Amino acid sequence: MLRKVFRTGNSLVISLPKDVIEPLGITEGGNVSVELDRLNRQIVIRPVELPFAGTIDEGFARQVAEFIDKYRPALEALAGKGFVSRSIHEDHSLARFAGQ
Repeated sequence: MLRKVFRTGNSLVISLPKDVIEPLGITEGGNVSVELDRLNRQIVIRPVELPFAGTIDEGFARQVAEFIDKYRPALEALAGKGFVSRSIHEDHSLARFAGQ
């Protein structure tokens, strides 16, 4: 299958037809791994599934929730000064995950 290489900004782009990517489960906005096989002069593209936040280790989630609880006033002060993108709320997802 012959494809045309074109430029978008500072990148070179190759469009991939739907019938090639669909069986691999690759969708717009999805993640792929791109590797260079120098020996065979090939570019290898593979679908990659990133782990969901729900797969975070429960112990780690508990430590983060404890950190947030301990330093909540400082974190909220930083959030008010624009250092943190949003305020830390009581109902944060890590505390729920850790069973708190």
